[in-house]
Amino acid sequence: MRILKYLFLLLLLSLVALSIFVATQKGNFTIERSKIINSPKSSVFNYVNDFKNWGDWNSLAVEDSLINITYSNNTIGIGSSCSWNGKQGNGELQTISIKENESILQTMNFNGNSADVSLSFKDTLGKTKVSWKAKGKMGFLFKVLTTFNGGADKLFGTMFENSLNILDKKLDYEINTYSVNVNGVVKKMETFYLAQTFTSEFSKVGKNSGIVFSKITTFCKKNNITISGKPFVIYHNYDTKNELTKLSICIPIKSPIFLMEGSDIVSDTLKSFEAVKTTLKGDYSHTKKALDKALEYLRVNHLRPDTVFSHLEIYSIGKNDIKNPSKWITEIYYPTSQKFLYKPAVTLPKATEEETPKVKEGNEIPAEF
Repeated sequence: MRILKYLFLLLLLSLVALSIFVATQKGNFTIERSKIINSPKSSVFNYVNDFKNWGDWNSLAVEDSLINITYSNNTIGIGSSCSWNGKQGNGELQTISIKENESILQTMNFNGNSADVSLSFKDTLGKTKVSWKAKGKMGFLFKVLTTFNGGADKLFGTMFENSLNILDKKLDYEINTYSVNVNGVVKKMETFYLAQTFTSEFSKVGKNSGIVFSKITTFCKKNNITISGKPFVIYHNYDTKNELTKLSICIPIKSPIFLMEGSDIVSDTLKSFEAVKTTLKGDYSHTKKALDKALEYLRVNHLRPDTVFSHLEIYSIGKNDIKNPSKWITEIYYPTSQKFLYKPAVTLPKATEEETPKVKEGNEIPAEF
């Protein structure tokens, strides 16, 4: 009996000593890992910047088949977030700042432990160096966990390494799997649509398009306007030398609308026209290849493009339909000079600020095609 008391006392003293040891360990931690991802920088950035993809590349989710993930209504850019509960605990991640195609700053809470998280993206000859850093503070229980698992750097570092490896493999297929097919000359049927027109640098088209697509869609819902088809963009001019374009972001509607003037949204009609159609299946980073192939078809077949506008892109299957970039479908139309009519715009009434938010230069929302 006395031996049992001594053993119990020894165990108790060991636990006290362990607790004191753990409590005196540093609670602050900094972990950083980097990897070269075999995909273009903009594609990697856009994929990571959308929380809809988080469960497909973060090892916490990939290695836990029973994990439950909840996403915010907006999953892209500043203010977007996701939370989860799984076999390794509960957590929440929120994006607080981004620099387009350069960096993403987030805050994380995992099992009661907080951290500031940053991801940076650097172009390396067509590939991307992703650097992932977390800096935070651990509570007592997490100190115990890391003590018995080689420390915070090993525990979190392994998770970072596994996640970056998964990201590379995922994107190597999803971003780099694509096809371009020139369908030939087709007739594009008449379309009624709502649109907003502006001039943009090539690099900011995606960001601003996402804002405007969302704005027009919200306008339709508020005013009970029936959307009839997939979103599209009319590129009125396309200056490759200066990388500038004037474009109209368009949502097709069932019938034309004639209302009061004063809104930056207009109601317009695109009359039927003949065009060279080219279909891109895959990520938007391959759009230039599709444009080049379409222009080559025009040249080889001695077809004269109609200069009323440069070209039109329809997002038949986009990221709102399916999150796999390899399955996105973009239809590109270069109008020829035959049988083309274009009806002047009719302006819509001036809407409230809530109905028609302005496109701000600093807003970091990528396209929602």
